Amino acid sequence: MTMSRPTPEGRFGDFGGRFVPESLIAACEELERAFTEAWSDPSFIDEFQRVLCDYAGRPSPVTECHRLSQRLGVRVLLKREDLNHTGSHKINNVIGQALLAKRMGKSKLVAETGAGQHGVATATAAALLGMECKVYMGAVDVERQALNVFRMKLLGSDVEAVMSGSRTLKDAVNEALRHWVAAVEDTHYCLGSVMGPHPYPWMVREFHRVIGEEARAQCSEILGGGEPDVVTACVGGGSNAIGIFSGFIDTEAQLVGVEPAGGAAVGGGVPGVVHGMLSYLKQDEDGQVLEAESISAGLDYPGVGPEHSYLASVGRATYVSVTDDEVVAAFELLSRTEGIIPALESAHAIAWVAREPSLKGKTVLVNLSGRGDKDVDQMMDILG
Repeated sequence: MTMSRPTPEGRFGDFGGRFVPESLIAACEELERAFTEAWSDPSFIDEFQRVLCDYAGRPSPVTECHRLSQRLGVRVLLKREDLNHTGSHKINNVIGQALLAKRMGKSKLVAETGAGQHGVATATAAALLGMECKVYMGAVDVERQALNVFRMKLLGSDVEAVMSGSRTLKDAVNEALRHWVAAVEDTHYCLGSVMGPHPYPWMVREFHRVIGEEARAQCSEILGGGEPDVVTACVGGGSNAIGIFSGFIDTEAQLVGVEPAGGAAVGGGVPGVVHGMLSYLKQDEDGQVLEAESISAGLDYPGVGPEHSYLASVGRATYVSVTDDEVVAAFELLSRTEGIIPALESAHAIAWVAREPSLKGKTVLVNLSGRGDKDVDQMMDILG
C-alpha cells in the first residue's frame, strides 16, 4: 500500500471531497492546479527543501530513549520534530504553502490555530517572505496559550480571538474560512492540518512527507537495516501522524494514531461533513457537531483528516485514545527520564506507549511533534 494522489474528486476511499460554498470552488481549483504544477517543478521542490534545511533546521534527528526504554521495557525512538525552528512539525507545511502562495501571486496569509504552533509557524513564514498575516484563534486557546499569542504578534501578525461556539480550534477554522471567502483574490488560506476541502489533505500530507522519509532512513541506520515494529503519533487533524505514517505505509510496521479521549473522532465518531470534507466526526443523533475536549489545545478538534479515516476503514492504521490524566503523567515521564519536555499533543503518543502492555520487547518510533515550552504555564497550574 502506498499514499498516492486522491481521486479527481479529492477522495481517499469514501472520505474527503470538496464540500464548500460555490464562492470557494474556484479558489480550491486554482490551488489544486497551482500545487500540482509546483510539485512537479524541480525548482520549486529544490527551493522548498533548501528553506527546510537552511532555515527550519532539517533533517530533524531520531533520538533513542535509553532510560525511558529501560523503564517501560520498550525500545523507544523519538523523531524529533520538536527541534525544528518554531518548535514543531508545523513549519514543514507552512513553508511549503507560503512558497506556493508567493508563486500564485498572493500577498497575504490567513490561518487558524489551536495550540498556537501553526499560527507561530505561519507568522514566521510570513515574516520571512514579506507577507501580511492574520491568525484566528479560539478565545479559550488564546488564554491557555498566551506565550504563542505573543510570539505571533512579535512576528508581526494580527491575532484575532474567536468568541463564537466553543471558542476553540473548530471555531477558529470557521472564521478563517469566512475570511478567505471575502479576500480570496490576494489571500491564501494556510490550513494547518491534513483536513478541509481538496486539495488540502493531499497537499499538506505531501509537505509533511519529509518526516516519514527521513525517519525511515534514520531508523534503518539505527536498527541495522530494520524497521520499527510500531510507528505512532498523536492525532487531532492528523498532519504529524500522516507525515510519519507516509514513510512506513508500505512496510510491516503497525501504524497507531493516538487521539484524546474527549475528542476521539475515529474511535468515537461517525462519517459526517465538517470544514469542507467528509470524514469521521463527533456528532449527535441529529447530526450536530459535538464539542471536542482535550487538555491540549492542538487536539480539541471534533473531526480528523479524511486520509486517517480511510486508513482506519481499510485496517492499515489503528486509532486509540488516552485520557488527560495519562497525558499529564506522560508529560512528566519523558521530561524526567530523558530531559525532553514534550508538547501536550505529543505526550498523547508517549502516554499510549507507557500504557500498552503488548509493546513489551518491541521497537516503537514516536513522532515527537512539538516541544512543551508553550504548555509549561498550563502544567504549572496542574502540577503545582
